[in-house]
Parts: sequence; C-alpha cells; structure tokens
Amino acid sequence: MNVIRVDTGAGRLSFGDMEMSCTIGRGGACAAADKREGDGCTPLGRWPIRGVLLRRGKVEAADIRLPWRWVREGDGWSDDVADPAYNRPVHLPRDFSAENLLRNDEAYDVIIVLGHNDAPPVPGRGSAIFFHLSEGRPTAGCVAVERDDMLRLLPLLVPGDLMEIH
Repeated sequence: MNVIRVDTGAGRLSFGDMEMSCTIGRGGACAAADKREGDGCTPLGRWPIRGVLLRRGKVEAADIRLPWRWVREGDGWSDDVADPAYNRPVHLPRDFSAENLLRNDEAYDVIIVLGHNDAPPVPGRGSAIFFHLSEGRPTAGCVAVERDDMLRLLPLLVPGDLMEIH
C-alpha cells in the first residue's frame, strides 16, 4: 500500500520521491465529520482510491494499474441529498441533481475516485470528492494537480493505495 500525502496548508502533494503543487477546495480543509454538501471543503483523512475515470481521446490508459473505465455520455455523480443514489455514479438526465462527468473544461479528463463518504454514503456529508486535473483555481472540495504531474503519478498507483489529506 502506497500513500499519496496532501499537505493542505502548504498546497503540496507527495508520493514517494515525487512532490508537486496541488489545489484543494475553495472552503479550505475541514474535519471529515464536519464536511457538508456544497461547503467547498476538502475533507481531512485517509481515503482509499476506488478507481479511475478517463476522458476518451484526452489521455492514454495503457500504463494504468488501477481499475479504470472511459467516461461515457450521460455519466454523472449524484450530489442531491434527497437522491437514494447520493454520492454514487448515476446516468443523466435524472430527476435529482447530479454533476455531469463530461465537463467542458479539462478538469475531469482524469478523475481518481476517492472513497470519501461511500461505505455507506451519508446524505449531506459530501459527494464526489475526486482527485482530478487542476483548473487553476480552488476546487469544490476535491484535490487537483497539473496534467503533467497527474500523468507522471497515475501509472505508479496500484489497487490498495490511499490518499491522506492533512
């Protein structure tokens, strides 16, 4: 098991000998127990890496050792506290609010799904906490790095790895 370490105060991410800048949520970091849907906080803690979602035509998948799949038209992630599928992947359109995983920017060309509030999900305690590509501004609660850094890091990750946010 390897650990990606995120120092929220310094805005730095490290993995083995690698170190890079990272961005966290616009609301800063908060204790996982205090995380609430829409607060923009990045939850502190150790989160298992569940898998990777990739944008076809934007990245290569040849060297990825984590479970992965291509993002498809209609792929979303529920962020609606009233949705029985809260904090789960869903198909769009739907009657509940959900984030579209096919964004107009490049942030979701690579999405590493973190196991925050998913076993089981508690409505309102935060959804879609991902590790993705930087947009050059704070995230909605995720951790983000530059594309080149993500593409260096991604092939090194294996099932069982964690992200520790402190």
